Amino acid sequence: MSYRLDDFAVEMPFDVGSFTQVNERLNNVMVRRAVEMLSPQRGERVVDLFCGLGNFTLPLARSGAHVTGVEGLPALTDRARRNAVLNGCGNASFETADLFCADGLSRFWRGADKMLLDPPRAGAYEVVKSLRPSEMPARVVYVSCNPASFARDAAVLGEKGYKFKSLGVMNLFSQTAHVESVGCFER
Repeated sequence: MSYRLDDFAVEMPFDVGSFTQVNERLNNVMVRRAVEMLSPQRGERVVDLFCGLGNFTLPLARSGAHVTGVEGLPALTDRARRNAVLNGCGNASFETADLFCADGLSRFWRGADKMLLDPPRAGAYEVVKSLRPSEMPARVVYVSCNPASFARDAAVLGEKGYKFKSLGVMNLFSQTAHVESVGCFER
């Protein structure tokens, strides 16, 4: 099984039981908007936290930036690595780490120019609260499926000195109360 991110010529195989976005057409739109907001440039270092199987990582890598994807589930990290090889994204690397435990998280974004966050419904509270002024990427794009955790984490980013630049909302799950938000923050 697989889906395609047409704008980036990326094929995304996935395993049964792996998390994927079920609305392929709107996932393409969401990925394109997130990549446009982050605006990765050749030679930049980008970190994609909660990367899953590489849904954002590989399109970001197409820009020429070096992208490190970090995921908590080893099976997804392994699938992301295989997807990077399949798609010829040698500038994408992947690590497995518990992103809900603040200990040692800063090693992933230390020296990064930009960061993409795509956490599960619980949000990325440990990540955003762990950001230190000397290690903060210049731009953060936050993709969220939960408006409450997004608002909580956006407030922390504001306290850290980030300015809210733009927001988009997408209804990937029609006829439900669930929406996806994509927000951009800069310092």
